[in-house]
Amino acid sequence: MRPDEYRSHDALGLAELVRAGEVSAGQLLESAAQQADAVNPRLNAIVRRMDHQARGRLSETLDGPFAGVPFLIKDLGQDYEGVPTSAGSRALSRTAATEHSTVVRRWLDSGLVIFGKTNTPEFGAKGITEPELFGPARNPWDTSRTPGGSSGGAAAAVAAGVVPVAGASDGGGSIRIPAGCCGLVGLKPGRGLVPMGPASGEAMHGAATNGVVSRSVRDTAAMLDVLAGGEASGPYVPGMPSESYLSQVGKDPGRLRIGVCTASSINSRPHPEAVAAVHAAAAALEDLGHHVEILDKQPVDDLALARDFLATWFVYLAWSVDDAKKRTGSSDRDFELDTQIMAALGRAHSSVEYVDAVMRRHAYVRSLSEYFERYDLLMTPTLADLPPHIGALDTPRAAQRAAAGLLRTRTAGLLRRSGLVESMINNNLSWIPYTQLANLTGRPALSLPLHWTPEGVPMGVQFTSPLQGESMLLRLAGQLEQSMAWKDRAPGAK
Repeated sequence: MRPDEYRSHDALGLAELVRAGEVSAGQLLESAAQQADAVNPRLNAIVRRMDHQARGRLSETLDGPFAGVPFLIKDLGQDYEGVPTSAGSRALSRTAATEHSTVVRRWLDSGLVIFGKTNTPEFGAKGITEPELFGPARNPWDTSRTPGGSSGGAAAAVAAGVVPVAGASDGGGSIRIPAGCCGLVGLKPGRGLVPMGPASGEAMHGAATNGVVSRSVRDTAAMLDVLAGGEASGPYVPGMPSESYLSQVGKDPGRLRIGVCTASSINSRPHPEAVAAVHAAAAALEDLGHHVEILDKQPVDDLALARDFLATWFVYLAWSVDDAKKRTGSSDRDFELDTQIMAALGRAHSSVEYVDAVMRRHAYVRSLSEYFERYDLLMTPTLADLPPHIGALDTPRAAQRAAAGLLRTRTAGLLRRSGLVESMINNNLSWIPYTQLANLTGRPALSLPLHWTPEGVPMGVQFTSPLQGESMLLRLAGQLEQSMAWKDRAPGAK
């Protein structure tokens, strides 16, 4: 199969070719491997090849909606038995998983052929993908820029045509940010819909979830059909739709009431291209018959939400580091300095402060629920700025030295009073201030590739829905995919 022919099909399209006998799973795997060999030296999207496991799959009877389609899983939380899940960390890079995670088992049951793991920042802790262990992943549309994070390697691989869809996860925007950076479809399902087991019932008090990044709406929908549904070890029995998610693509979404907001207390001046992306989408939505209303502020105090997000994330990261040490016998030197800093900030919070931040989520949920009494969806940019250049968000050397000194002298609690947290909000969240809302409230959210800058850099548009709004999001996405076609756009990496 020629490279252009391979890339012209989405995952469901490739599976249809396999079922029709027009191509074999082995030929598809060869095409994917050849494309990976061609682009990965430039993009660093795949950090662990699993060719042996993939060849073994070819000897099995493959069945399911994606039978024979090559696939990549994220090197974070998506365990494949016998293969390390490094989470971008030296501490975990040599510890093999003892069992498949639930989502990996469901992907295998759907017939996918997994042949590698994708790059991610250490513990998925950043909106960029630049781990010290593997080095930075790069954006196929402009290799001087990040593909986003933490599913940056997955997004880079899909955008570059290695696979049509890849495993991803999202604890603060980690599906939608890379989708926005790389011109892809990225759906974060609502809380509890997709399992996190069997190792844990949920992550980050339900803020994190598994999913995919893809080039087509129907692949995203069909993947949700594969992944959705509870498990015996899970904390919830999720509400399931009466019809499949795939069946929603192509259905009329009806006339939706959509509030549009580019304002943010974190970033008072989003990039003109971020604003242009939303305005172009708003015009297209009005042409399709939807009611669009411009809002002058977010439904919640997004700066307060950002502080609570970081507080809970720092504490969770501190637990993650301690857990890795217990399981592997690793020491502080096995973790990046930035990870150590964030973990120290987490340990500097009292238990009451931590619970306080978690409990404030209920206020955000209530405010957002009141918003959804008047509107069906909230539309914002996915990104408030262009994808940053590689290295642009590195912690300054002076700050690194100061933090290292505090860590050595065990006075890291002073970090909380040093202005470092506000600096992290300004530097690391100011370009992605819109995505954490859906995580802390547990609502579904979707980034669509509706805009490219004159220089050819993607800028996604995000839609957030009420609970169980995945079907509505997919209906609207299918409508926009028809009116603002993006599937045939491919990057010419610089």
